[in-house]
Amino acid sequence: MKTGAMERKVGSAIIEIVQGDLTREDVDAIVNAANKTLLGGGGVDGAIHRAGGPAIIEECRKLHGCETGDAKITTGGKLAARHVIHTVGPVYRDGKHNEPQLLASCHRRSLEVAVEHGLKTVSFPAISCGVYGYPIPDAARIAVSTVEAFLKAHPTIERVRFVLFSKEVQAVFARALEALPDY
Repeated sequence: MKTGAMERKVGSAIIEIVQGDLTREDVDAIVNAANKTLLGGGGVDGAIHRAGGPAIIEECRKLHGCETGDAKITTGGKLAARHVIHTVGPVYRDGKHNEPQLLASCHRRSLEVAVEHGLKTVSFPAISCGVYGYPIPDAARIAVSTVEAFLKAHPTIERVRFVLFSKEVQAVFARALEALPDY
């Protein structure tokens, strides 16, 4: 476990919160906070495309984009992760334009795609928390609670990691994980 990491068991699975570089994750799939074109962008999206090389963009071109709240899968290219699950998070306006439901859908659909492809380990970034402007405490609560609910219903996933770039964002996600009710 990385320094400062926090984890919690959910059924037979583990949710883990760490600070790190998503592009270095050695898991079955990392989740890309993509834009609707799936053809690269800034932030996490740009970093994944740069680190993964041209194989990812070649597969993305064949997918013809992705709608907000949905998810699609490609190779991991040169990444340690075997696959990239691309999901399009909502642009935050005021929280009253279906943003919470769409953000939850990003996490749920990403895990559904993982299950459909027999994947066991998935790492997420803080979807929509960069240029899309989602308030980090709200996004963390939605992300962690959606993943927890999914893991309770789908025991085939073994580990979900939230890999956050900064200590500050990691701390917010850790508080969201701590706030989950015990069962």
